[in-house]
Amino acid sequence: MANQPTSTDKAKIAIFISGGGTNMAAILYASRLPDAPYDVVLVASNMPDAGGLKLAELEGIPTYVHSHKGHSRSAQDAAMEQAAVQAGAQYLVLAGYMRILSEEFVRRWDGRILNIHPSLLPKYKGLDTHARAIEAGDSHAGASVHVVTAELDAGDVLAQAKVAIALGDTPESLSERVKLAEHQLYPRAVADYVSRGSDPDFLFAKLRGLALALPETHERESHGSPGFRVGTQKTGKYFAYFSDRHHGSEHIALLVKTSGMDELLNLVETQPETYYKPAFYGASGWVGVILNRADLDWDHIAEWLERSWRATAPARLTKLLDAADQF
Repeated sequence: MANQPTSTDKAKIAIFISGGGTNMAAILYASRLPDAPYDVVLVASNMPDAGGLKLAELEGIPTYVHSHKGHSRSAQDAAMEQAAVQAGAQYLVLAGYMRILSEEFVRRWDGRILNIHPSLLPKYKGLDTHARAIEAGDSHAGASVHVVTAELDAGDVLAQAKVAIALGDTPESLSERVKLAEHQLYPRAVADYVSRGSDPDFLFAKLRGLALALPETHERESHGSPGFRVGTQKTGKYFAYFSDRHHGSEHIALLVKTSGMDELLNLVETQPETYYKPAFYGASGWVGVILNRADLDWDHIAEWLERSWRATAPARLTKLLDAADQF
């Protein structure tokens, strides 16, 4: 039987709505299924009479309302964001939230806001999607879950569901069927996205891209772990390893060089949620930087990779990188 995530393991999401909240309801009820990787910690709205608020209250979910009327976009965003932060939200899920978020808001939550759009993106960004699909003679309409960016409906598409367009469909009749597809699609896409932090394939792919972007690096397995070396295939030296719960560890981690045992032990003692002393490698001053944690910062990982690379690379390469950094 698969391990079920505990409430402390689960990602915490806030859902923003403006209306009846049917997608919110689908996400909420899916969160209560076995193995669901997220909890809904807040339902917030810009509309005091949004029907979805009553459902959330009935189900015991904290709610928040801040009407956008009479407020600037920045003031509205600030109020909604404060409520989400106070609720402990790690991700924001827009489910019929009829307000465009400011660039500053999106930047602060970069990669942590999801939205659903009623078309097969990149087709038909914006409004009137069903009418446009029918008018174009498309065989299918549908829905797309995407990451929110500053550009409207332009973020990475995470999942899509196709819905056939029937002869004689109106935008209204098509919309009803697309809604049914959305209710299946959105909870699954949210679950998949927030679970990436515990997916070793996803974590390794991200780490691999950062490591191989450094000058003259290549990948080579060592003692059952993927490793990254700097220098030639013959004489290169390891500067990082990827560890997927190796040697009995519970962690998925990046192993990198510290300045020595004093620094390693200090990191492990003062920040045990971020660092640990890995078996085998720890005796040589390598520290484990835990990847499967909710507050992972990929910029921090990139900094560790570069630092370990610099400690290993020949001087001619570090000089080249120093020169490049000046531009």
